[in-house]
Amino acid sequence: MVGLVIVSHSHALAEGVRELAQQIGQGKVAVATAGGLDEHTLGTNPERILKAIREVRSPGGVIVLMDLGSAILSAEMALEWLSDQERAGVLLCEAPLVEGAVAAAALIAAGASLQEASEEARAALTAKQRQLRAEAGDGWKGGPPEPRVAPGHQPQRADQVRSGQAVVPNALGLHARPAAQLVQAASRFESQVRVRNATRDTDFVNARSLNAVALLEARQGDELVIEAVGPDAAHAVEALVALVSSGFGEPAALPEAPPEDAAPGLPEGRARRVFGGIPASPGVALGPAVYLRAERPAIRRVLAEGRAEDELERLDKARQTVARDIEEVARSVRMGLSAYLAEIFEVQRALLNDPELLERVRRAIVEERLTAEAAWDRELTLVVNRYREAASPVLQARGVDVEDVRDRVLGALVGTEQVRAPQLPQAGVLVVYELTPSLAAQLDREQVQAICTGAGGATSHAVILARSMNIPTVVGLGQGILTVAEGTLLGVDARRGVVAVEPDDAARAFLAREREAWLARRRQEEAERYLPAFTQDGRRIEVAANAGSLADARTAQVLGAEGIGLLRTELLFLGRSEPPTEDEQAALYRAIVEAVAPNSVIIRTLDVGGDKPPAYLDLGQEANPFLGLRGVRVSLAYPDLFRTQLRAILRVARAGPVRIMFPMVATEQELEAGLEMLQAARDELRGAGMPEAADAPVQVGIMVEVPSAAVMADRLARTAEFFSIGTNDLTQYVMAAERGNRRVAGLSDPLQPAVLRVMAEVIEAGHNAGRPVGVCGEMAGDVEAVPILLGLGLG
Repeated sequence: MVGLVIVSHSHALAEGVRELAQQIGQGKVAVATAGGLDEHTLGTNPERILKAIREVRSPGGVIVLMDLGSAILSAEMALEWLSDQERAGVLLCEAPLVEGAVAAAALIAAGASLQEASEEARAALTAKQRQLRAEAGDGWKGGPPEPRVAPGHQPQRADQVRSGQAVVPNALGLHARPAAQLVQAASRFESQVRVRNATRDTDFVNARSLNAVALLEARQGDELVIEAVGPDAAHAVEALVALVSSGFGEPAALPEAPPEDAAPGLPEGRARRVFGGIPASPGVALGPAVYLRAERPAIRRVLAEGRAEDELERLDKARQTVARDIEEVARSVRMGLSAYLAEIFEVQRALLNDPELLERVRRAIVEERLTAEAAWDRELTLVVNRYREAASPVLQARGVDVEDVRDRVLGALVGTEQVRAPQLPQAGVLVVYELTPSLAAQLDREQVQAICTGAGGATSHAVILARSMNIPTVVGLGQGILTVAEGTLLGVDARRGVVAVEPDDAARAFLAREREAWLARRRQEEAERYLPAFTQDGRRIEVAANAGSLADARTAQVLGAEGIGLLRTELLFLGRSEPPTEDEQAALYRAIVEAVAPNSVIIRTLDVGGDKPPAYLDLGQEANPFLGLRGVRVSLAYPDLFRTQLRAILRVARAGPVRIMFPMVATEQELEAGLEMLQAARDELRGAGMPEAADAPVQVGIMVEVPSAAVMADRLARTAEFFSIGTNDLTQYVMAAERGNRRVAGLSDPLQPAVLRVMAEVIEAGHNAGRPVGVCGEMAGDVEAVPILLGLGLG
């Protein structure tokens, strides 16, 4: 695969471009940087460029992208230091740095050659130039360039028309984040794609418009109809139906919501006034009220003598500025919190590029002669109001995301400084009408003792971020909270949703004691997070984490996990037109194993089918895919795919403790067939001159999630070296209750006596054979279920 090198005078710029290229390449593109003389000094250094080239050098070649003139000279000097053999595959490309890196990464991830990727990089500005030069109403669309067909993809008939249906299974429905995923997926295809909510009888909307898709208000159980017209229509419909059916990686059920009618009051003492709101992030605080006020910029409404083309260019530049700011915030969240939370900002990025929204703004500028800021303000405010008026509380909460994007672009247009790194006048309790994600992500946890909002809900993106930072938060307190004067002492009990204004001495003492006790528990938890876990009677319990990415694995280590109990490798296989190569898989597995070492990683082999069918595997149409070709059955049906993954795992098995786990095993014969495949993979590695990988020691276990495996656990334990009980699937199969079906939600509960009895028998069978038994699934993360699992003999 082709490697990328980013050369810039600025270290920060180079790192930002690398982050963008890796996201566009879905983590499959090797990108190295040579930015600045060091992290703080502008300039370019040939030695750093040489090191970067060698870091990503591969048989596919290396593309080097540079920003300014002297960067080219430094890159040329670095090439002179390479040997003739090394220099042969290195190309200094004159493409623009950012656009070229994005365009090249997209094609490299799809398997493009050095020549194809470099040509795409050079052409990266074509779409923008065409848009900005086009006559008004003709060429400027404001959205992303037209999607390209990945190298090697053979389009079908140009007049192909396909349609499909999918039921939305995730609990929150098609809110902004999954809507952004659908928009991104639809944008990968050449065909025109549209979607409608059949349950609510809506019109079809453009599947590449985030607002149009989100405002379908598709809830759990609603049926979406997806239609595509074009050469790859069949692939587009299949991929989008699969994406919707998968639930976008979100749960089918939510934990019980906190009470919204918490009665105001304090257990001890009194206060001048007490507000009751929604407890959103637990904790206790006592401090002065502090505000962050951003003045709304003055807006020129009508374009006097200027050209519409100039306004369009101003808007484009402002959107690019905000996009960079959002990416910077997302990157800090990704590094400091988690990759999942960083996905929140995908919604805002998609809003910036919504083609229908931008077309309306363009018409307002060209036809009504409005300024860029007036057109943007009007159209975004209309969208905000539509979200606010939506029936779904989740969609209502997303209005603040749109409002945040609106105001950030307005600030960039009129030149006002945005609140990017909020500094409070003093440490205290932040009071705002509504918290935005970009603001929440940048709060100083040492200054912000608690957050009180007048509006908002417990499921908003900003609240999710605040909760992840352990900042006590109460939302939905009403307009009255904003009348509290700055500096007024506030007592916040975010466990109960209570905010006390000017508490008396008794209430103050109570809140101070409660806060110190809460902080002490947090300090104790942080101090003990790396200690081994024991029950009170001395039984050792291993606590591991599930992961689907390198970021997840790193976060798990920081939080004290004793390894990865389940690495979901299918995330590497989904959302693409062809399976990952052996080298791609090995690179990801190695990075995760090395990050977790000396703790162990259990790598689950490909678990697709059912609600996760990849577009490049023909699994056929099944009346009930959950009872069809899925899990290890798919791997055995595609032996080349299976052996490729097993070879990749074996190649990294000496980088740290690695175990292999086969999913969905139902019979002894399937386990034996999987072991035969593993032996075949070892033989292939030995034949390829990799004896160390071929002989790498790995334990092999199975997921027990099928009743037949549970019943036959004593026999399977003769061969399997460990068990992991998959409570999600085991529950739905034992109770014959599909976990995404709200009508049988009461049955789809792992605490059902029948499920617990089956689990107890599996644990007993494993222990009798001397095999360790673990538990994964939602039950494993339920604190209240831990005593039950321990009582069943787990550990």
